[in-house]
Amino acid sequence: MMISRDSDWVRMFNRRAAVLAGGQALLVSALAGRLYYLQVIEGERYRMLAEDNRINLRLLPPPRGRILDRFGEPLAVNQQNFRVLIIPEQGDDIKTTLASLSQIIPLTDHERERVRKEASRSRGFLPITIRENLSWHEMSRIQINAPDLPGVVIDEGLTRFYPQHENAAHVLGYVAAVDEADLTGDPLLQLPGFRIGKAGIERVYDMALRGRGGTSQVEVNAYGRIIRELERKEGEPGADVRLTIDSRIQHFAAESLGAESASIAVMDIRTGDLLALVSNPSFDANAFSRGLTNEEWKDLSTNDHKPLSNKAIAGQYSPGSTFKMVVALAALEHGVIAPEQTVYCNGMYRLGNYVKRCHKAHGSVDMVNAIGVSCDTYFYEVARRLGVDKIAAMAHRLGLGEVTGIGLPGEQSGLIPTEAWKQAARGEPWVPGDNLNVGIGQGDVLATPLQLAVMVSRVANGQLAVKPRLVRSEPGAGLVAAANAATDDMPPQPDSDFEPLGINAAHLDVVRAGLFNVVNGPPGATTAAASKLRFRGDPERKDWTMSGKTGTAAVRRISAAERDAGPREPEELPWNLRDNALFVAFAPSHDPRYAVAVVVEHALGGGGKIAAPIARDILEEVLRLDPSRQPRVPADQIAAVVPPKSDDTP
Repeated sequence: MMISRDSDWVRMFNRRAAVLAGGQALLVSALAGRLYYLQVIEGERYRMLAEDNRINLRLLPPPRGRILDRFGEPLAVNQQNFRVLIIPEQGDDIKTTLASLSQIIPLTDHERERVRKEASRSRGFLPITIRENLSWHEMSRIQINAPDLPGVVIDEGLTRFYPQHENAAHVLGYVAAVDEADLTGDPLLQLPGFRIGKAGIERVYDMALRGRGGTSQVEVNAYGRIIRELERKEGEPGADVRLTIDSRIQHFAAESLGAESASIAVMDIRTGDLLALVSNPSFDANAFSRGLTNEEWKDLSTNDHKPLSNKAIAGQYSPGSTFKMVVALAALEHGVIAPEQTVYCNGMYRLGNYVKRCHKAHGSVDMVNAIGVSCDTYFYEVARRLGVDKIAAMAHRLGLGEVTGIGLPGEQSGLIPTEAWKQAARGEPWVPGDNLNVGIGQGDVLATPLQLAVMVSRVANGQLAVKPRLVRSEPGAGLVAAANAATDDMPPQPDSDFEPLGINAAHLDVVRAGLFNVVNGPPGATTAAASKLRFRGDPERKDWTMSGKTGTAAVRRISAAERDAGPREPEELPWNLRDNALFVAFAPSHDPRYAVAVVVEHALGGGGKIAAPIARDILEEVLRLDPSRQPRVPADQIAAVVPPKSDDTP
């Protein structure tokens, strides 16, 4: 019995062992099969997934193209920029991390709140900029404390830098951070700290200046920190843009305005090149590049003198007596008065019951003298004979009433009224008294300072309807070429695309004689006789003269009671109620090369007292430098990247 029981137990054990062994064999076979499937059949797929977790592809922003003046002087370049970023998904608690970082570089409450808001609405793997333009010292301290700052990384890039600060800021514009409205399919716009053109040339040529991004393939560890770069493909740097502006003249013109709210346009009469386009007060474009504080934005946007407005192209002013050259040319063309024919001025002009005053009783004046002394009575009579539509036609031929087309955003067209315009715009008929206002550049007539520069340039040129030009080399047009082909032996050639001006040369001679008298007449007799050119010590230029026209434009309607009480001194009036002072000019009178228009808002005096001396000083400097003949710094010798300031730099 005992033997039988032992045999049964052995058989049962063997069966169980066989079952267990079979189960183990099946399990091993299944594991082996799964391992074979993962390693052989799906091996390539999982190797790629593992590689993707270890390898990151990063977009590299390209260097933005430079903006240069006519001779290659840098106006907008790139500066090395160290910035601190945070990648939310690589950290624990952003609030805690920012608190720790604040112990190293003090962060404002505004900065911390901004980062937290951006983190809450962006994808966790996208870096968020905490602060830019770090000093070497700040960057080093963050690097040393990196183990205690999860998700915080230091990044080196480029930021826009305007080495001349406020100089030409309205022309250049500025770059600023990308807004939601700016987002397109361009992945560059997603990069932290990436900036695009928001105003001026930076905006107009943004796509060309922006360039094309490159890529960097990097190996990262489990925490997302870069171990090494595996491959780099450089992008395409942005193209350079070279302007017609001469930074020396631009700076001189801006300095000549002092604290005045004013604008200036300086133009080459033969080529249309704009040598300066000034709007004062200005702003430092670097403030926009780094990001304005709320206080800075408030100060700029609420300033009565409008520093953010480019007055040279967007300011629309009554041209005042500068417009009299238009009326004179229209009168000669239509034969309503001969140059030698006189009009008697007793200080007053009557049209029915409508009475207009002149600033002085001039007696009998012909056209040349009327321009020289700026006799309103003469031009009231001429405008009455002409009618507004004939005046308007001449104004358009001289570049008024339409945008110049230099390409800057915000340019205004001004206004040259006609009979049809008034009926359409106001539902009122044109009346004879309206002609009188137009005759002296008041009423509804409006022009920008740039348009006034074009007007006087065309009168000085006499042959071509010269158009202003701001960009000398379009992006990619070869900036390494000679800065200027002109030499002393070969003066610059006018643009062949300019249309003929089509104004009788004899008529232009009469008007230019009047403009000559404005500046070069007897002291006290003409309106700008105190602003003659001063080249006495220069044997080449000692006999050179300037020709021009003053203008003083009212900005308010004067009541009958005020008129009877007599004129009030500008000092007695609030700033915004004072007249505007204007002056347009060209030089040399005998061989015109350069023209200037100056508009001073709400000045402490008229065009002859305030604007003419400014224009005189500018033309003297322009003639001394003579930029159409003097090449300066070659564009290819300008550094592409400016190093950041050290901690000791003031």
